[in-house]
Amino acid sequence: MNRTPKALVTGFDPFGGEPVNPSKQIAQALDGQLIAGHRIVGAILPTEFGASLPALEKLLRKHRPTLVLALGQAGGREGISLERVALNLIDARIPDNAGLQPVDMAVVENAPNAYFSTLPIKAMLAALCAAGIPAALSQTAGTFVCNQVFFGLMRLLARRRGTRGGFVHVPYLPEQAARHAGAPGMPLETMIAAVRLCLETALTTTADEHYAAGSLD
Repeated sequence: MNRTPKALVTGFDPFGGEPVNPSKQIAQALDGQLIAGHRIVGAILPTEFGASLPALEKLLRKHRPTLVLALGQAGGREGISLERVALNLIDARIPDNAGLQPVDMAVVENAPNAYFSTLPIKAMLAALCAAGIPAALSQTAGTFVCNQVFFGLMRLLARRRGTRGGFVHVPYLPEQAARHAGAPGMPLETMIAAVRLCLETALTTTADEHYAAGSLD
């Protein structure tokens, strides 16, 4: 029996008219790799409010990872965004891939208003900055399917011992940015290296760093 511990990395399929989603490509690229003694399981979630969380829960039951890093695309952001807070809120500006567009709804009724990432996000940020990769802490994962998965993940992990998790947004690929005037892009190879570094840091760091990295807006 293979007793190598697993880390789960999830991405999303393309949405909003985009032909690609870098989060999907990153998860696929890292699938099967060995990072910090953990076998990476890369999986793709549907960009659908009704299907994303059941798919995530199935993956958690199947693989029993010690760490979960969910990825999503945030076109328009300049670099890697390490998400701090998951809100119990859905307010979809565009329809999901099933055509649904919920507005002002809870992710889970009668659940907490928010959950926090349990990953060492400041240590991850420091590692990315030291490697010269544009990155920042983000105080909101939005109110679309990305945030729904982040909230649902942290709610599930709150009832599981020994599993940490969080969410990271990646920007557009250069070819996507070219279709959106003024939007920044980042090469796929840089994003894969960034997520790999995030995983290495999270899997080897038990206590997060303590320094100012908040925002004024």
